[in-house]
Amino acid sequence: MNTPSSSSHKEVQGELMLALPYPCFVLLESLSECIFTIDLKKKINSFNHAAETITGFKRQEAIGQHCFDIFRTNICAKRCVMDQSIANGVPQQDIPAFIINRAGDQIPISISTSFLRDEENNIIGLFGIFRNLSELEKLRRQITRTFGHEDIIGKDPKMREILAFLPDIAESDSAVLIEGPTGSGKELFARAIHYLSSRQKGPFIAINCGALPDSLLESEIFGYKKGAFTGAGKDKPGRFLLADKGTLFLDEICNISTSFQKDILRVLEDGEFTALGDTKPLKTDCRIIASTNRDLKAMIKEGTFREDLYYRINVVKISLPPLSERRWDIPLLVDHFIRKFNLLKARSITGVTHEVISHFMDYPFPGNIRELENIIEYAYILCKDGYIGMEHLPMDVKDWFKTQNHTLSISAILSNEEAEKIQLALNKHRGNRLATARELDISRSTLWRKIRKYGLS
Repeated sequence: MNTPSSSSHKEVQGELMLALPYPCFVLLESLSECIFTIDLKKKINSFNHAAETITGFKRQEAIGQHCFDIFRTNICAKRCVMDQSIANGVPQQDIPAFIINRAGDQIPISISTSFLRDEENNIIGLFGIFRNLSELEKLRRQITRTFGHEDIIGKDPKMREILAFLPDIAESDSAVLIEGPTGSGKELFARAIHYLSSRQKGPFIAINCGALPDSLLESEIFGYKKGAFTGAGKDKPGRFLLADKGTLFLDEICNISTSFQKDILRVLEDGEFTALGDTKPLKTDCRIIASTNRDLKAMIKEGTFREDLYYRINVVKISLPPLSERRWDIPLLVDHFIRKFNLLKARSITGVTHEVISHFMDYPFPGNIRELENIIEYAYILCKDGYIGMEHLPMDVKDWFKTQNHTLSISAILSNEEAEKIQLALNKHRGNRLATARELDISRSTLWRKIRKYGLS
């Protein structure tokens, strides 16, 4: 095998990487971990391909720059790993941190370091390894159910508008009503609001109001005292009490009977309730987030939902669109579920075929995001490796495709995604085409041609 010349290698990788044997250079390039070296002035000397991927900076842009300008971690200013390594004389291992990549996204990582020494054993720099913990962090949140807004997948304009407003909603501490069809992710948004709010250290308590009859719902929400009824062998705190200093999520509140709605309203107005079998009122301080898959205003006209309760819970309203109205999020969601099930099931499915994506773009998804997730999970049973194809999908989904005139092509999907990406970059740079071309890593003439092709402004 021919090795690169000294001059070209030096231009690409810098002084410290140049000292490595070529096989080591090739090995570091193939690793999934972010590998870099810095000198004692904290200037980057080498930068492998994985480092380019995680930061969004090209190697030639990073080399010669200060590490804190490229990695922008949350510990650079106060707990710099290089400063601590040299001060203690001990390399750092698996230090948790976040970096801010070029696109402005926050990525969880762990940092490990070791010293670079010259022939006389003097420290001349630092060898660093970043491990991207994004997928592990997502899996941890799946297990602990501590979701944030970063877990919500969506680039549809309606979703972006909601996501941009979410931190303000969380900060307000007002009651929130989340409208949306079944399976559209209402609980995920409720949890995100909780974990963005000042109540994040308090409990998040959820109850499905449509799963229980009034008699059981009353004891679940308000709790009961020992002996309140047959089988009540000990005191049981209700959900209102359990949610004290936190958030109570009343899922599908539209299913509560009008008689029980009055009891809920009383607690929301007074902050007090009485457990079954007790005479002493209890106080609670919890934020209410409610969800509905039905039109509450129509229910008010029908006399099946109290108007006063509606205005009590509808201080802030979030309306989630069905998946059929945010089709350009489908490829993102498919990617997300592939990564999720690869982690959960210890598999290595690559993705889905173009044919599957193309068909998904036409499918109505009556069960919304939950149905899409179930379809992907089912496909994991039949697909052992490689790509999920049409033959791996559930029979009822395949039967639906057979009855339709399927016309949407994958090229149309990709063209729309490219157009949206270019428009976003133009907006970001206020129409500056040079800056836009640099961000997209294309020439100005290519950018101009694509602007004309897609009719962008």
